[in-house]
Amino acid sequence: MADRGGGAARFLPAAREALGAFPVAAVDVSPIWLSENATFKVTDRTGGAFVLRLHRPGYHTLAELDSERDWTSALNAAGVAAPLGVRARDGVWYVPVPTVEDAGPGVRLAGLAVWSDGEILADVLDRDGPNSASGHFSRLGAAVAALHAHAAGWTPPPGFSRHSLDAEGLVGSAPLWGPFWTSPALSAAERTLLRDTRQRLAAALARLGQGPDIFGLIHADLHPGNVLIRNGRLTVIDFDDAAFGWRAFDIAVAVTRHWGRPDFPDILRAFLEGYAMVRSLDRDTEVLAPMFCLIRALSVIGWLDQRRELDAGPYLDDMKGKILAACETFEPPC
Repeated sequence: MADRGGGAARFLPAAREALGAFPVAAVDVSPIWLSENATFKVTDRTGGAFVLRLHRPGYHTLAELDSERDWTSALNAAGVAAPLGVRARDGVWYVPVPTVEDAGPGVRLAGLAVWSDGEILADVLDRDGPNSASGHFSRLGAAVAALHAHAAGWTPPPGFSRHSLDAEGLVGSAPLWGPFWTSPALSAAERTLLRDTRQRLAAALARLGQGPDIFGLIHADLHPGNVLIRNGRLTVIDFDDAAFGWRAFDIAVAVTRHWGRPDFPDILRAFLEGYAMVRSLDRDTEVLAPMFCLIRALSVIGWLDQRRELDAGPYLDDMKGKILAACETFEPPC
């Protein structure tokens, strides 16, 4: 659904200017992605590779971006594979760079990290077919468990700041990723159904609570497109949405691509078995996962509604059908 490089090309002048602040001698800067952030692959004179992100305005403060680096740095130090940031020459993680936005002149914060090698897990799943899915999701479960184990035992530094994906952030009056129940892709009756479901979800999340046994720092966008695999080892990338939220939501995001399919129970079971090999499951995770899959799918509707320039028609139609069916039969698990 995102622009694989073409749209990011218009930010090339800003990318090259930003690189002047970092200790790399770039010989090639190639646009690779434009969704919210403009992303580039950078190669230096020694053949080293890096990823440069120009962060979209208005989503994160500088403190929130610095906090992302704090966590990924701590993960790497603990042996959990995650993006490894590169500081600018003056020691900061991010530098401001002028850009030309759709609305006119702007400024984006630019950050650099070491390039992570590997195949995108989503591509591997598509290539290898359904017979390999359980094994891959078992490995993914173990990787997610390692993230959660680290976050649960880590004390963030003073000033650490990220969004909160609590009930308000997910299904409140102004959710982080947009009011999904107002999408023009919905009929009046469908909007009514989603509004009713939103209220029931909010009540269920309130009953669930935010105890430290189930709620904490999560990746929040840990789908197979944000996971690299190389020699059987997984690296989680793109911590841009990392937030404080329910760990069951992280798990739901990882398996939502199979949500609504006949093999979903097997995929979820494989994921949870892999997870349990590294970290004990939070209470009622298996029971809560379908509810959080629905919440994730609803958030995608809101996200797409804010990005109508994306060619997401077929994906949206498929997702909408699953959502409406799930809303019709939704029974709160808590």
